[in-house]
Amino acid sequence: MEQLTSLILLSIALGLDAFSVSLGMGLQAVRLKHAFVAGIVIGVFHIFMPGLGILLGKWLSVSASEWATLAGGVMLFGLGAYAVFASFTEKHSFSYRMTGVGIWLFALSVSIDSFPVGFSIGLREAEVWIYVLSFGVFSMVLTWAGFIIGRRAGGLLGTYSELLGGSILCALGLSAIF
Repeated sequence: MEQLTSLILLSIALGLDAFSVSLGMGLQAVRLKHAFVAGIVIGVFHIFMPGLGILLGKWLSVSASEWATLAGGVMLFGLGAYAVFASFTEKHSFSYRMTGVGIWLFALSVSIDSFPVGFSIGLREAEVWIYVLSFGVFSMVLTWAGFIIGRRAGGLLGTYSELLGGSILCALGLSAIF
């Protein structure tokens, strides 16, 4: 049960980055068709990026000693701390187009942080497919939710969702360390 809770919290934390960006983009009246496709592409990227990290982590954990779990926890905590501090800094808006290369850049930008998370999971004994599918599904759904809510709400939630996601990553990192 504890592992399931960690999986769900980690999936939400990774998806909140996509949620916060799509929330802001939803304020720009992105067509629902483009938002739908963006959610799918982001879900696929959130499967691919941590999947690569998990494979690399598993490869290293075979030859690594006991410090591997500590290293994974430190990476999670560091990524979470970065997200928390970034939520307090001034945002410089980068305009994405929801077609062509723009959608791929958008998906890469919100999923790149899932690579080190996957790496830290790969250092532990974990079911790869369960993790990466969970990351993909949660990211896809949270992206769609961000676009829909962004069309109807103000930008206040965007900052708080990034802060919440970073806090969850910090907590999971500390849990792995201690």
